Amino acid sequence: MTFWKKTETMQNPTPDPNADANANGETPFETAPAPATAAPDPRIAELEALVETLKSEKLSALAEAENAAKRADKRISDNAKYAVSNVAKALLAVADNLGRALLAAPAESRAANEALKNIATGVELTSKELETVLENQGVRRMTVLNQPFDANFHNAIQEVDNADVPAGTVVQVYQDGYMIHDRLLRPAMVVISRGGPKRAAANGSGNGASGVNTSV
Repeated sequence: MTFWKKTETMQNPTPDPNADANANGETPFETAPAPATAAPDPRIAELEALVETLKSEKLSALAEAENAAKRADKRISDNAKYAVSNVAKALLAVADNLGRALLAAPAESRAANEALKNIATGVELTSKELETVLENQGVRRMTVLNQPFDANFHNAIQEVDNADVPAGTVVQVYQDGYMIHDRLLRPAMVVISRGGPKRAAANGSGNGASGVNTSV
């Protein structure tokens, strides 16, 4: 009887608390060690700074290339736009001479002389044709008579007393001035008044050429 009790005790050992978990294929609970914190690699920070520098240099180079292309396009456009400036300025002397020829043949003389009338008519036609050619190239005559004097567009060759108009008014034009597109081609030679009332301040020049580039 005593022998049976000992055998029973050996066949029923004290139960293991992890036995059921092992039987179900589960891993017993264990405390995982804390991950070690890696020290930052100084080479990574150096490479990141280099990347940012290269990006900045690339953007600057692209911007500079774009600006250079725009400047080149503008130069090409200006060269094409103002290529005839020198020729047009030389033709203005021809236009001046044609105008003087017409002044030498007033209407009274033309009416009395048929040959002179025919010649004057031919000069007028030539003058108008030349003016059309110049206009097609962007050349136009400035209207300056009775306008305020503007040193950017007028050359004053004389002053005369005139109390009927504000001081500094163009009262006579000796030589017409011309523009080519938005540039001054030739300033007008004018006579201006003095002794008149003071002109009220106004925005822009009297010839309507405010903001015009005067370089030729």
